[in-house]
Amino acid sequence: MTEHTGRPTSRPTSYSRVTLSRIMTAVDVNLYGTVHGGVIMKFVDDVAGAAAARHSGGIAVTASIDEIVFVEPLRVGDLVHAFAQVNWTGTTSMEVGVRVEAERWDEVSESAPVVVATAYLVFVAVDAEGKPRPLPAVVPDSPQDEGRWREAEIRREHRLARRDAIQRHRSVT
Repeated sequence: MTEHTGRPTSRPTSYSRVTLSRIMTAVDVNLYGTVHGGVIMKFVDDVAGAAAARHSGGIAVTASIDEIVFVEPLRVGDLVHAFAQVNWTGTTSMEVGVRVEAERWDEVSESAPVVVATAYLVFVAVDAEGKPRPLPAVVPDSPQDEGRWREAEIRREHRLARRDAIQRHRSVT
């Protein structure tokens, strides 16, 4: 079903929420004995892609990783959970926010999981030929989600301003 604009019917933020979990193993480790950042980045992209596909109702591809922040190192044996949701939508693109948490295997306690990374990614909904297609608007379902929407718009404005500034610079050099 589509709205009168030709866009698919809007969906609440909660519709896109996805959680992936896995245990870090010895194959994930870098030379420093902690989990390689690239492994975490792939995990982030996987969970974000699942949220984007769920929200868009089809194929969605990674357009950019706007930001990824590594807060704490991951270690072999950690049970890791990645949480993702669509924060903002345009006509064909969307921002997905990701939070990665770890349950330390060697710290059996009632304490909360440790936040190890956060990220923001931009996805574009595409059709079978790989062309951008309209996607449902996301409707924030809480004050927190409304705040995420506003912050996503700020990040989008910065991305566009940075791109324009770089293009202007390249045109004069």
